[in-house]
Amino acid sequence: MKFTRRTAGFAAFAATGLFLAACGSDGSAASGDGPQVLAAFYPLAYAAERVAGPDAGVTNLTQPGVEAHDLELTGRQVGEVASADLIVYLEGFQPAVDAAIDQNADGTALNVTDTLTLIEGSEDESDDHTDEAELNGDPHVWLDPTNMALIAETIADRLAEAVPEHADAFHDRAQELKEELEALDEEYSSLLADCERRVFVTSHAAFGYLAHRYDLEMVGIAGIDPDAEPSPARLAEVQRVVQDEGVTTIFYERLVSPAVAEALADDIGVETAVLDPIEGLTDDTADEDYFSLMRANLDALEEANGCA
Repeated sequence: MKFTRRTAGFAAFAATGLFLAACGSDGSAASGDGPQVLAAFYPLAYAAERVAGPDAGVTNLTQPGVEAHDLELTGRQVGEVASADLIVYLEGFQPAVDAAIDQNADGTALNVTDTLTLIEGSEDESDDHTDEAELNGDPHVWLDPTNMALIAETIADRLAEAVPEHADAFHDRAQELKEELEALDEEYSSLLADCERRVFVTSHAAFGYLAHRYDLEMVGIAGIDPDAEPSPARLAEVQRVVQDEGVTTIFYERLVSPAVAEALADDIGVETAVLDPIEGLTDDTADEDYFSLMRANLDALEEANGCA
């Protein structure tokens, strides 16, 4: 499975007046008489909901508590892929979604990476025998706020094609979200500019875009695939980095077992803390959103890296 780019057209939406139940980015019920949008997982659903407003219904295919990489679609969800007016996804990130789109979507899919510049993924040997190792780039694009702004603009363009009478509203909402994302980007740039350490260690290499944007260095215990088991050699290498760089904290995430991160932290004598890749919500973050989780990550990085 290759992380490749492709161009997908968008079939024009004809109003039918049919009420369709949907599910929002946080798993809550939503509905709409306009275009029905499917989003593959949380950050894409969040961007789609912000842009769509009341003029389109948005369904998140990945329910809270589900690890996005491991999503398996139900028969009903496959049917929704076939009937959706727009499917917002990230090709190569969720094999089940890719397969459903290839088999059922008829020109309605939007691969968000078509308009983004990808950075290289991890080359950690622990990824050697995983499907995720074959991705031609790091898929975690949403952890750079400027990428989220581009995603929102692209969604607005596609929805404007579908419902021209609401084009201004879609673009206005995308602009509002872009301005909020620019403010978040400025917060990160300012608060991470002066730190005692530039290196941070994570349970898996999900934070490459964040590190690249803010001149940090990410060291992942595992590579792009969160389920990959790190080799003894990799664990020893990470331990050397922690000791050489004076790292105080090893970060783990909520949707993946923290066992390896906690064991390594115990061996070295450093702290652990959450750094959320924001692939999905959990019971603990049900009341959060993209912005609050990004700011929680910023707080955690500031504390761990001794930022002024």
